[in-house]
Amino acid sequence: MTRQPLQTSLDQYEVWFVTGSQNLYGEETLRQVAEQSQAVAEGLAGLPVKVVWKPVLKDSDSIRRLALEVNGRDDVIGVIAWMHTFSPAKMWIAGLDALAKPLLHLHTQANVELPWAEIDFDFMNLNQAAHGDREFGYIQTRLGVARKTVVGHVSTPAVVAQVEDWQRAAAGWAAARTLKLARFGDNMRYVAVTEGDKTEAELRFGVQVNTWGVNELVEAVEQVADADIDALVQVYLDSYDVADELTPGAERHQSLRDGAAIELGLRSFLEEGGFGAFTTSFEDLGALKQLPGLAVQRLMAEGYGFGAEGDWKTAILVRVANVMGAGLPGGASLMEDYTYDLVPGSERILGAHMLEVSPSLTTATPRLEVHQLGIGGKDDPVRLVFTADPGPALVVAMSDMRDRFRLVANVVTNVDAPDLPKLPVGRAVWEPAPDFATSAACWLAAGAAHHTVMTTAVGIEVFRDFAEIAKTELVVIDEDTTVRSFQRELRWNQAYYRLAQGI
Repeated sequence: MTRQPLQTSLDQYEVWFVTGSQNLYGEETLRQVAEQSQAVAEGLAGLPVKVVWKPVLKDSDSIRRLALEVNGRDDVIGVIAWMHTFSPAKMWIAGLDALAKPLLHLHTQANVELPWAEIDFDFMNLNQAAHGDREFGYIQTRLGVARKTVVGHVSTPAVVAQVEDWQRAAAGWAAARTLKLARFGDNMRYVAVTEGDKTEAELRFGVQVNTWGVNELVEAVEQVADADIDALVQVYLDSYDVADELTPGAERHQSLRDGAAIELGLRSFLEEGGFGAFTTSFEDLGALKQLPGLAVQRLMAEGYGFGAEGDWKTAILVRVANVMGAGLPGGASLMEDYTYDLVPGSERILGAHMLEVSPSLTTATPRLEVHQLGIGGKDDPVRLVFTADPGPALVVAMSDMRDRFRLVANVVTNVDAPDLPKLPVGRAVWEPAPDFATSAACWLAAGAAHHTVMTTAVGIEVFRDFAEIAKTELVVIDEDTTVRSFQRELRWNQAYYRLAQGI
């Protein structure tokens, strides 16, 4: 089987910039429309996803054909649309109905400042976005088209930033639609929130979630060559602060070699199967010598999605967040709310997991250590130990609410952690917005999971755009949240999403 290294970069993607008009205006006006729309598209040239200008659309057939072409191109992840003049919206019905990719409506115009003394009827004939886009907005709403609307001139940094957020969300959606997720074993026994409808997940997000016996992974680990282990161990020695007992010739060096073999075998299994995400479970390790810790941490840092204890929903979120944050400082990782510091006025949350937190959350050099793990019944596993950098972050959970998936996001701030000499895992300490009590009460009311993705690369607006594209419920806990308003939103959403599904 052909090996398929994971792609997390946004370089392979593009979005198409389309401009609406009609044949009514004549060749000279349409020439100016084309020139000015190209200039607007060029104003987006510095974005992480390439913006490709397309010829002006003037009739229903060309609009429909463009939508079908977009649908057929895996590298085209969305469309930016602008109505430079008046483009009668009935021309857009077939195309919008056919379009299966994310849509951004850019409500802009060629000019920043109007040339008041020079405005004549020809100028007015050409510059009609103020009502052309309103016609377009009507038909999008009439058809129920999910889209993001951005208002303003492309020379405005805030406008460009909103377009970039949408691009990143569209890239996350493209990654989800093509994602294959390997579950090694089932989820942790008796746990409710890690369960879910995998068929509905493939229908809603496009993710293929399937299970492989853990001993199929063991076979891949056993095929790893000693020379490859030697090379990877050297990478570890060069990259991390390695505990003395793990260095070559030391008493526990074999534990490091076992960890390297697991990483190499796991990587080969994922690449040969074309997987972009995976799960493990400490209750189902088969003949693996140790619970994968170091391997999981390093693979997440490279862009893979991961969920512990069979939690495939969080694995999806980690992969999507990694793609959406490609090229930005920070990273994305499995995270779990573990315990609280409840000192009044300075409440904090300590997040960690047994082993599996991504080192992409820190700019410091992690320490590579080996310690006993009191569960799983295997050899002591190697792992990277560090604390996430202070700064803005976001934690997002996905729950299966029986008739839909719900995303719950909390805006948080990672803070400096006290010394934790006896906690040898990757961890983060954060203060949730708007405050601890409100955050926790709302999280519990929403039925949000204890496993999350923590991202320090992208903010809440990117996840808002992703949820809109996916037509998936998202409830946000931020500085403006109150318990009462949040509870009302949950009730409204319950009614809305049931009605939106139809009979």
